Amino acid sequence: MAIFRQLSLGAKAALAAGTVFVSMIVSRSYLAGSLELGAWRWLFRLQLALFANSLMLIGSLYIWRSAVSNLSHSPAAESACFQLWKMAVMAFLALAHSSFFTMLFLVAEEPYLFSLAAYSCLGAYVIMVFFLCTLSGMEQAYQLLAWRSGRVVGSLDKTRRLAVRPALAVAVTTVLSVAGLLNAARPPAVKTVRVPIHQLPASMDGLKITLLSDIHLGPTVGRTKMEMFVRMVNRLEPDVTVIVGDLCDSEASVLRTAVAPLGQLHSRLGTYFVTGNHEYYTSDVSNWFALLESLNVRPLHNENVKISATGAQPGGGEGDDWICLAGVDDIEADILHYYGHGMDLVKALGGCSPHHTTILLAHQPLAAKRALQARPDINLILSGHTHAGQIFPLNVAAYLLNPFFAGLYQVAQTTFVYVSPGTAYYGIPMRLGSRAEITELILQRSP
Repeated sequence: MAIFRQLSLGAKAALAAGTVFVSMIVSRSYLAGSLELGAWRWLFRLQLALFANSLMLIGSLYIWRSAVSNLSHSPAAESACFQLWKMAVMAFLALAHSSFFTMLFLVAEEPYLFSLAAYSCLGAYVIMVFFLCTLSGMEQAYQLLAWRSGRVVGSLDKTRRLAVRPALAVAVTTVLSVAGLLNAARPPAVKTVRVPIHQLPASMDGLKITLLSDIHLGPTVGRTKMEMFVRMVNRLEPDVTVIVGDLCDSEASVLRTAVAPLGQLHSRLGTYFVTGNHEYYTSDVSNWFALLESLNVRPLHNENVKISATGAQPGGGEGDDWICLAGVDDIEADILHYYGHGMDLVKALGGCSPHHTTILLAHQPLAAKRALQARPDINLILSGHTHAGQIFPLNVAAYLLNPFFAGLYQVAQTTFVYVSPGTAYYGIPMRLGSRAEITELILQRSP
């Protein structure tokens, strides 16, 4: 206990995050089977919220120290303006920390204003922490150069820098946050991509596939946006529509009315869905499958359909005039030990001959990479997950952590991977350095 008291607040926050993470593993391993499903879902989300908040405490302490504590000894510290500033920073941090808890209490058909405000503050929090760290690094570099050149940095310069740093960070954060909010509020861009497909049947030359991903119905995305996406897809008159995971962030019963517009999708050869990691975070995949099927959206649960120019057949098409559309469960199901789920490529591609065109739906680019290592004969893999980073500076991390980031990749002469940057956004209603997208893929016959 004495050692714990001697730790800094940042170290205590890191220790708390580690403790919550261990509790998540323990509860997943030993409590999942004994708790009632509803209680288990609530516990899992509470643990996720506590884990995220524990990590955020480190950044919050840094923001408070930079924007408030370092200025408390200045002559203006006793002024009314400074007291208002302290209250504003405190309210900002409180809203940012509350964002993850809205997933527990504030999910409905349409987003609550509080949820939008909380997640907007979370986005601003991410940007501010990054720029405060950047400015601090630049200051350290300046001091090093001054020391090497023999200059002495005066106390006046130091006081001025302590005031300028948070002011500059707030200004940059405000500008970028507003830009991100306005960008995310726009309808997704419609991008047309032509993909040459080896062995594509002549009758299916020009087949149009509309790709949706990462809609994230939940605290900040609701029915209104879903209705807009459906209208935009229907205007494209697709042959096939596919949704490659992360459709939802809460239980099917809570979001039933929000997802209902999917039933108005018009795709001549069907609409298909595969799970993403967030479906497994809801612990409600079976109910989501049932709800989607009632909306004429077919989940591909490690399975495939044979699609011809006239329709889709689970068992296979007659002759050679068909393509194989397969889908795998998200790899997160294996990590979470989600019963009855997990990526099973062999099962998903059962009956998909190398002599026919094969298209695979796999939420994460890492799953796409694993699939190509096992079956390099796959012609096209459609993925999402990365959001193209969604907001700066997360773009850099998303780029480094995924084998495919966004857009079309030609992996081999007859093999392509397309990664959607997402149709909406996750939680934070911002897009900075990325744009939401509905993708129209036109398959073109290639020798």
